[in-house]
Amino acid sequence: MTQISPNAAISNAAIITLTERSPANAQQPVQAVLALSAEDRQRSRYRCQTTTGEELLLNLPRGTVLREGDLLTTPDQNWWVRVQAKPEPIFIVSAQQPLDLLRAAYHLGNRHVPLELTLQTLKLSADPVLGEMLKHLGVEVSESLAPFSPEVGAYGHHHHE
Repeated sequence: MTQISPNAAISNAAIITLTERSPANAQQPVQAVLALSAEDRQRSRYRCQTTTGEELLLNLPRGTVLREGDLLTTPDQNWWVRVQAKPEPIFIVSAQQPLDLLRAAYHLGNRHVPLELTLQTLKLSADPVLGEMLKHLGVEVSESLAPFSPEVGAYGHHHHE
């Protein structure tokens, strides 16, 4: 995602403002795709660009968390955008024993690290310090460039806007 400097001299009339979120609907025609990292999908108010360069202003309700495939639209619903989870550097953690994977999840949770969970793996943003900690715990850590969709907080609030 390309962020536009808040000091940039841009006329708000030229920027498409997206204020509404709808769940994924493959049948909905869209004018553009917005590729966002996991962190950016947790922010609700900022300027960004679509994959084809259209400038957008997200002005969504505070606390909105976007998911792969979500639809965003203007107040008059005449311009639609599909959210795409942008590939980003991640670690994929696996273990021979389920208890080892649970132990790794415990230590990452203690550090409030956002995680994407599957039955066989943990996924997290690539961080060399956390990678070393995980290796010391005896789990397998591989690097990948892939979409990342961490769990939404149990209380539904987030630290990012």
